[in-house]
Amino acid sequence: MTSGRAKRRIALTTLLVADYDAAIAWYTRALGFRVFEDRPLGGGKRWVRIGPSDADDASLLLAQPANAAQRARIGDQTGGRVDHFLYTDDFDRDHATMTAAGVTFLEAPRVEPYGTVAVFVDLYGTKWDLLEPVA
Repeated sequence: MTSGRAKRRIALTTLLVADYDAAIAWYTRALGFRVFEDRPLGGGKRWVRIGPSDADDASLLLAQPANAAQRARIGDQTGGRVDHFLYTDDFDRDHATMTAAGVTFLEAPRVEPYGTVAVFVDLYGTKWDLLEPVA
């Protein structure tokens, strides 16, 4: 056993999607994400890992639902709360780019003590924060 701190990180978060290809198309077009992995697992399942083009250390694992209970949670995995937080170093740039790509923002940008933020929804209605944290 080593005396140093363990090196750990949260690497993946599962996001339920109705269709792998539709989700890949939306996230790459609307948010500029890239596909890190897309490989078949058999039985129609795939291992699809996506994320911001410069952030391979934390990404989303797209998952098609395996049953009715999971299907019912698409777009609402957190009961209506913001589910994901997309940090940016330039809020105005990304807000304009995303708006031009057809991303629906549920509110106007606002300045909070922690940064500039606005809530948007993905193609399934999952709520996200676009957030430029205070330096």
